[in-house]
Amino acid sequence: MPAGQSTGHGRGTRLGPRAQRRAERRKRLRRTVLGTAALVAVSATAYAVVPLDDAASVSDSVAAPPPGAPGPGASGAPGQDPAAASASPSAPAGSAGPGKSSDGSSKPGGGGGAGAGGSAAGKVPQSGPGTFAASSRSGQAQGRGTALRWRIEVEEGSGVDADAAAQSVEAILGDPRGWIQDPAYGFQLVGAGQPVDFTVKIATPTTTDRLCEVVTPELIGETNCRAGHTVVVNLKRWQEGSPQFKGAVEEYRALIVNHEVGHELGRDHETCPGPGKPAPAMMQQIKGLLGCEANAWPFDRKGTYLSGPNVP
Repeated sequence: MPAGQSTGHGRGTRLGPRAQRRAERRKRLRRTVLGTAALVAVSATAYAVVPLDDAASVSDSVAAPPPGAPGPGASGAPGQDPAAASASPSAPAGSAGPGKSSDGSSKPGGGGGAGAGGSAAGKVPQSGPGTFAASSRSGQAQGRGTALRWRIEVEEGSGVDADAAAQSVEAILGDPRGWIQDPAYGFQLVGAGQPVDFTVKIATPTTTDRLCEVVTPELIGETNCRAGHTVVVNLKRWQEGSPQFKGAVEEYRALIVNHEVGHELGRDHETCPGPGKPAPAMMQQIKGLLGCEANAWPFDRKGTYLSGPNVP
């Protein structure tokens, strides 16, 4: 029998050297193919789970960008997506600096509904695919300052209509009680694919926690944040409001937008100026009002800034 060949008979037959080498090559090839397939699967999963891989977040009341990070407008170069900006992790209640959180309630307050970009009546989805659809709406510049360009994106499966939500947020940012009362500020809604200075994302609670890097137990599933140049709005808060805020859910949506965009403008947290006075929009009202009255707007109807002492 020629060397390297086997008879093919018998359970204990040994392969010749050439046959053994061919068998080893086939095993290595199978291991390489399987290993490559596993690596591709792991990479795809990681992308789906961490869409804002380097995002630093500020739970529910937004944390300021890390030292040296670009300020508002710095990310507006054509083609740059602010969602890629970095942020800082969320912090426990009462902390200052990066990770400051203000949306720590677990009880709903106010109704949902399909208006103003809300989903149809029903239970708010706890989680979603982590992918977002952008609004096609665009608008005129609002305010007297240099207009910061922004767009809105909603998580797929959330039940929120992106165009209706964009209209709602545009009305909030263009309200004379909002930040445009200050001549330094301006905003402009742009559609999908356009360069922006910041993005507003409406996300399910689980996706919000991931984007905001929420680690404080009482804030899990409850908070909003600003992550880099992305304002992340918790779908639960958008639909249900807050138990600390006495008013229509649309008013609480205004507080979310004004508070988180305020951080995008470089504003820090403030606290109650005194019993019976309006709570500042930059106050973490979800944690308690300290004697102040719930308020969604930075300015009153006369154009006076509703301020409070800075939180150290």
